[in-house]
Amino acid sequence: MAHWLYKSEPSSWSWQQQKDAGAKGTEWTGVRNYLARNNMRAMQIGDKGFFYHSNDGLEVVGIVEVCALAHPDSTAKDDPRWECVDIRAVRDMPKFVSLKDIKANPKLSQMALVTSMRLSVQPVTDEEWLEVCRMGGLDNPPA
Repeated sequence: MAHWLYKSEPSSWSWQQQKDAGAKGTEWTGVRNYLARNNMRAMQIGDKGFFYHSNDGLEVVGIVEVCALAHPDSTAKDDPRWECVDIRAVRDMPKFVSLKDIKANPKLSQMALVTSMRLSVQPVTDEEWLEVCRMGGLDNPPA
């Protein structure tokens, strides 16, 4: 099982909207970066990820899981280069984890959120997953 981080501007798509989408989940559309697209191509059903509010908030606010494998992005019109996965909300973070706190934690100094801040879909190592979950008050994080 791999772990990921999905960035979204809350004014465009918020954590509340993701939760409101229910168990069916939603397409993670609009990604127009090859590395982020390739990250989605590598995802498997059940992979967990952090939902991160970018620009406004700058914090991990929830956990999602992949519920459909990579497929053509419906917002890409007739451009087959772009794909997306579907994700659904799993749970709120009991305590939001800010970018400031992530950057201040030496255990997270190599996390993509710190080193590749502009990438909208990022891998998260198992160690980073456990540390951010611990910081967010999850003693038994979803695998």
